[in-house]
Amino acid sequence: MASSFVVCRLRMWGRGSLVRCLQKVDTFPRRSIGTNVVAAQAEATRKDESDEKEKDGQKSLYAVQTERQEQAERSVLISCHSRTNENKFLKYLSRHGDIKTHFFYESYGMYAVVEFANRESVASLLEEAAIPSVSHESMVPFKSRLLSVSDLSSVDSANQKSGQKCRPQTSTPINELIQRLSREESIDRQITSLTEAYQLTEENSRLRFLVCSLLKDIAAAYFPECTIKPFGSSVNGFGKLGCDLDMFLDLDGITGRNVKMPKSGLFLEYQMKRANSERAVTQSILSVIGECVDQFGPGCVGVQKILNARCPLVRFAHQPSGFQCDLTANNRVAMKSTELLYLYGEVDPRVRCLVFTVRCWARAHGITSSIPGAWITNFSLTVMVLFFLQRRSPPIIPTLDHLRDLAGPADKSVIEGNDCTFVSDFSKIQLHSNTETLEQLLCEFFEFYATFAFSRMSVNIRKGKEQNKPEVAPLHIQNPFETSLNVSKNVNATQLDRFVALCQESAWILQQSGTNMPRDHRGGDTPAPWGLATILLPLQVAGVKSRKKKRREPASERIKSLLESLKNKNQQKMN
Repeated sequence: MASSFVVCRLRMWGRGSLVRCLQKVDTFPRRSIGTNVVAAQAEATRKDESDEKEKDGQKSLYAVQTERQEQAERSVLISCHSRTNENKFLKYLSRHGDIKTHFFYESYGMYAVVEFANRESVASLLEEAAIPSVSHESMVPFKSRLLSVSDLSSVDSANQKSGQKCRPQTSTPINELIQRLSREESIDRQITSLTEAYQLTEENSRLRFLVCSLLKDIAAAYFPECTIKPFGSSVNGFGKLGCDLDMFLDLDGITGRNVKMPKSGLFLEYQMKRANSERAVTQSILSVIGECVDQFGPGCVGVQKILNARCPLVRFAHQPSGFQCDLTANNRVAMKSTELLYLYGEVDPRVRCLVFTVRCWARAHGITSSIPGAWITNFSLTVMVLFFLQRRSPPIIPTLDHLRDLAGPADKSVIEGNDCTFVSDFSKIQLHSNTETLEQLLCEFFEFYATFAFSRMSVNIRKGKEQNKPEVAPLHIQNPFETSLNVSKNVNATQLDRFVALCQESAWILQQSGTNMPRDHRGGDTPAPWGLATILLPLQVAGVKSRKKKRREPASERIKSLLESLKNKNQQKMN
């Protein structure tokens, strides 16, 4: 047995005690030293709960993440020729073990994701792989699960044109989407079709977890027990094909954390360097890992270390996958927000459909943007949709406070003084019998925010009702967990006015379009846009005045009539 060298701090002097302590250490399995009993018990509890939910056919986010991470650990990413013979390619790889699944996609060339049935197969494959020898170029011998097939004999010369069938990794262009929606028979079907076209595919989800796993291999050089998890749109169920990949370096699972110290006697503890604050620790960790990603990470380009941001991060592009990546190391509240949005999306299928539709509508009209600025963000827009659904009669989804009240002891979560507790057991959530259609909800969403008192009221999904704004800002949306923060603080009055005006116009257009495809549209090869497709068109094409003119001129007669109808509807509800 190889000898071990440990340094221990003596809490009680005595040579005999020290000898007995070290004898016990040598008889225990190496990984049992400093085992985090509390974390292990919590992990086991969550796993049991996740297994129960899977039996009911509804997986928790924890169960989904665990399954995806296991798949990623058994997978490799291989760069190959666009006309690679698929059968020969798979036959070559299967020499190392059974292949569970695979798919091809394009991003700066052709790539294949290959998942083996066992991790041992990946190890066998990597043992056979060679480090390229190039006489005119120096190579850093960093070995990862990103590989290349260099044997040109694998190219299928008999199939020069078609090549491999690639799985799409980007969303449908808006013009193609409008044509697709125009062929649907109802607005409800249009909304469902839009969701199907934009949501992340099975393959894209696998690729995102694989990229996280490849990055974890780099970070594990410093923190062998760390994990890197995707969060945000990549896993909350509202991600659009092509969205950025947000990653979280999780160090909480490292053994030795929160070990219960004995009241007396000897015990061991690791020697650690200290920093001025937790933020300084995060900055140091990201600085070092960011440097490694820049110097040694295959396919990682344009690395930026943005360490002085409110949430320090490392930003880079991963060319083999085509993802823009943000890596953070201390963003636990964002992880809880991800879990909350996932829960809301799971409790009722209409939630995701409405969020996808509103997000697509907002992007089509420049309400949201991938460039930082005064625009409404996708997160803010999603919270606005959730708030609207809480305000239905009866409500479609519960408030966050209600989810907190349903939580059990295992759900207790306080992060940096913020109460992030909410129930994780779906079976405890009893929903009201709201039967509104997707078409009704979309029309009502636009009408709701066309007349919302933004000047006085705040959007708050904890309470599920309007509250007086605690600060002077055009748009105030309370952060669900860090309740003192306004997630829409960046939005200016001009952008909010544009949002309200577009809600007014879109509500009017949907009212005029009817429920089903017009009869004179049916049977044609290229039916004219109608319903949802119409409000995705540029305003000029849809027959609506431009925003610039709208700000200078008084409201049109149709807007006046819409506002009057909304006023009458509100009065009827009050009566």
